[in-house]
Amino acid sequence: MKRWTKRPEGSTWGDFGEDDQLGRVNLLGPEQILKGVSEVREGRAFCLSLPLDLPGGMALNPRRKPPRLSGTERDGVPYMNFPMENLDASSIDVLSDDQVLMSLQYSTQWDALAHVGAQFDADGNGTLRKVYYNGYAAGKDILDAPHGEDHGDCCGSGTHAMGAQKLGIENFAVKGMQGRGVLVDFTRHYGRNRQLIGYRELMSVMEKDGVIVERGDMLVLRTGFAELIMEMAGEPDSEVLHGACSVLDGADEQLQQWITDSGIVAICADNYAVEAYPARDREGKKSLLPLHHHCLFKLGLPLAELWYLKDLAEALHAAKRNRFLLTAPPLRLPGAVGSPVTPIATI
Repeated sequence: MKRWTKRPEGSTWGDFGEDDQLGRVNLLGPEQILKGVSEVREGRAFCLSLPLDLPGGMALNPRRKPPRLSGTERDGVPYMNFPMENLDASSIDVLSDDQVLMSLQYSTQWDALAHVGAQFDADGNGTLRKVYYNGYAAGKDILDAPHGEDHGDCCGSGTHAMGAQKLGIENFAVKGMQGRGVLVDFTRHYGRNRQLIGYRELMSVMEKDGVIVERGDMLVLRTGFAELIMEMAGEPDSEVLHGACSVLDGADEQLQQWITDSGIVAICADNYAVEAYPARDREGKKSLLPLHHHCLFKLGLPLAELWYLKDLAEALHAAKRNRFLLTAPPLRLPGAVGSPVTPIATI
């Protein structure tokens, strides 16, 4: 049975197949990998990840807690600096083995297509229901767990298998997320001033810097936000951060149309949320995250946040370049709706 009879206007639902879970990432094929490899001229690699314990605290998002490292345990004994002679008197080994509890989107990250959906009349009968890219349904394909609901009976045990059955981050991990990245450096034009970036501002910066974006490219945006976070050294000032640096105007319809027409496969930014939140006020029922709605829900185009781009940007600027090989697979964690990532740029 088809999941939808009506798709959102301007969406790519069904364009890559009825059961597609990759969206625009389908365009990231061998040709794009070769284009990325062709940009490697110096053999220099740059880590584009923040330390994953940054930003620090919960100033950016009160739902997301910093990672907490601890030793694995056996019989209540933590295995950190554990002398193995406790198990075998002949052993000289000392073992450390750890685990982490963390919000998967706390720091440098990818959004999966299951991250943001919408209430939409996918059946064309006037009834809104919660759906995600390509019509995958909340409650069936993406777990829908209202507060306080006990799922013990639905899976035959006291716990429910959390996560997305469809559109999980593992799809991007298997794909590889490797190709050509193209950097747009807002920091060189606007510094760290708060600047809303719509279509006109984006085109102006790209024209001044000679940036050309082609179908299949991954668009990478430097605003300086992650650099501020690094300087705050784990003690973020929320008031400063929320009023600093360039940010996309997700409600700009011209910008949305350019994203559609450009054929880019992802937007990777060094700031929080990629777009201004909350978005500019608009009348009627609407998405509070219009760029997420347009990209994740309609186009199947993943977003990435809190990448660290300073070193890469300076190297590209010195070389009068803006393209590079980008390798950024997320964790292959089935069902996750986001993932930490350690992107590597090679020039």
